[in-house]
Amino acid sequence: MTTPRRGGDPPSLRDEVTDAVYALGWTVVRKMPESVARLVFTALADRTWHRYGSGVRQLEKNLCRVLGKDEVDDEVRILSKKVLRSYLRYWLEVFRLPEYDRARILGRMRVTGEKKIFTNLEAGRGVILALPHMGNYEHAGAWLVHCGYPFTTVAERLEPASLFDRFVEFRESLGMEVLPHRGASAFGRMAQRLRAGRPVCLVVDRDLTESGIDVEFFGATARMPAVSAALAIQTGAALIPVTLWYEGEYWAARVHEEIPVPDEGGRQEKIQAMTQELARAFEEGIAAHPEDWHMLQKVWVDDLDGDGADDRAGGRG
Repeated sequence: MTTPRRGGDPPSLRDEVTDAVYALGWTVVRKMPESVARLVFTALADRTWHRYGSGVRQLEKNLCRVLGKDEVDDEVRILSKKVLRSYLRYWLEVFRLPEYDRARILGRMRVTGEKKIFTNLEAGRGVILALPHMGNYEHAGAWLVHCGYPFTTVAERLEPASLFDRFVEFRESLGMEVLPHRGASAFGRMAQRLRAGRPVCLVVDRDLTESGIDVEFFGATARMPAVSAALAIQTGAALIPVTLWYEGEYWAARVHEEIPVPDEGGRQEKIQAMTQELARAFEEGIAAHPEDWHMLQKVWVDDLDGDGADDRAGGRG
């Protein structure tokens, strides 16, 4: 939804307008009748799909990978329309989530395998929950907080700074600790939280750094972050993938099996193997619910151009 500008550049008119749009979302949209808001956001999704901009074209290219197709056809076009509606539902719910009470957040969440999370945390062992851009992970975070487990996460530093501040304020209002995405200090603070037996949640199906790991993903090479595996190796925390989707008015999640640290190999080899296992878990979840994978950016190495700077600039983090 946003395109961050480079740090240090003066605010542009586009920056100011973007910030105003998000401010409007957390005020007007938050208070609108829900039925009206859903109609508006569905119309926005369909309009975006019909305009067929670069994000939609990249989405359909990504969906071709998921479906094993060589080119876009009617099936891919229909699916991409569903994805846009799911994506705009995510944004609608982001703006309205502060209005949801505890009963709704807990009562409309359907989770399988959650005992793997709670058993580790109750034993004092940190947990790294690794997610793709699926469903509504903001709501999943609120669910975890209401279950009694506030957690730490990171956010891509957006520009203008006021927009980044809005996202931090929003997530902190839900009970999350939010760290800026870049820098060794964020890694160190997450490691501290994990050693203290707390959860850390990371969205890691798209690399936003210069140090991503190449993995096989739907039959081609994609680049994913190394951070979740590196944290597990360094702290002994449990690395657990989670995939998310929508089921009608409900939110749904599958907590996959823990990815253990391999017994053999050097640190980099272990990171490679664990990140590959993470990619396989994401494959399962995305293949089962491709309409809820909101990936409008480049993920596969063949699609990345130059240094990939443009690809790291957009989307939700």
